[in-house]
Amino acid sequence: MASSSFDPEHVNLLTADPAQVICALNASGNEYDGKLGARISSIFVIWIISTLVTVFPVAAKRIPLHVYLFARFFGSGVIVATAFIHLLDPAYGEIGPNTCVGMTGGWAQYSWVPAIALTSVTVIFLVDLCAERYVEMKYGIQHQHTSLQDAVTVYHEKDVEQTTTTDITRVEEQQFRTQFGAFLILEFGVIFHSVVIGLNLGVAGEEFSTLYVVLIFHQSFEGLGIGARLSDIPFPARLRGWLPWLLCIAYGLTTPICIAIGLGLRTTYNPNSFTANIVSGTLDSISAGILIYTGLVELLARDFIFDPNRTKDNKRLAFMVVSFLLGAGIMALLGKWA
Repeated sequence: MASSSFDPEHVNLLTADPAQVICALNASGNEYDGKLGARISSIFVIWIISTLVTVFPVAAKRIPLHVYLFARFFGSGVIVATAFIHLLDPAYGEIGPNTCVGMTGGWAQYSWVPAIALTSVTVIFLVDLCAERYVEMKYGIQHQHTSLQDAVTVYHEKDVEQTTTTDITRVEEQQFRTQFGAFLILEFGVIFHSVVIGLNLGVAGEEFSTLYVVLIFHQSFEGLGIGARLSDIPFPARLRGWLPWLLCIAYGLTTPICIAIGLGLRTTYNPNSFTANIVSGTLDSISAGILIYTGLVELLARDFIFDPNRTKDNKRLAFMVVSFLLGAGIMALLGKWA
């Protein structure tokens, strides 16, 4: 951090400590410039739209297969692009080399962004491996995939009122827990990211209008991916009536709540401060690791490479791939603005 004796208005670039110069440039406060009414409206607009989009795949009882496939694989593309473009890259700008944090103290001794992301990937891998091995040892089964056709038709056509907990074996219960655990890791990573962007939108400056529009799409696309994955989980009857909806609501509320917090702190919160950069950079690195593992392993590899129920129809497979590429491409493009 810049020392108290450093005078940013009188700097000799031949002798100045580069870390002090960078820290001085980042030391300005937030760029809040009014537009309070529009900022308040963003709380409700982002909340309503992102929640509705997230709920849609869960609420649809007989969603057409191609609509479901599009939502599922478009969402997979969004998750992967979010990991690299919206999390890993900003983390480098917050705590990476040539930043105020990254040139100061112990932060300058190592490249912490990839190290934190790697640790996150490793922890998630070990949790996933232990969970799968536990199911194999205790119940003698391996992780099984629900076919996409079944996920859309058979599961949604069940009469919920006639399905009771006695319809769930011990094996099915463990399959639910394994899939649900993987989903919680995904939502955890996305919500971490939503906290940071919500706070930043609340105090954004002249770029607020652009960020407002971009974040509506950003949160909606992420919500679509979350909802599509959530609809594929075979919830037991005791949980099906409330837990999926609670998770959709939790995602939809996270960013609006953080926008409101950012507005409440608009005169004091500085997203460019040394502490804020450490917090957001660390959270972004952790979330990047979570979403990289989840996106590449839990979503793409298991859906396209290792799923024995994957379609053999080349046209449908091409549609799935194009949906993924479209989601990744659009989300990567949004990274130009947010």
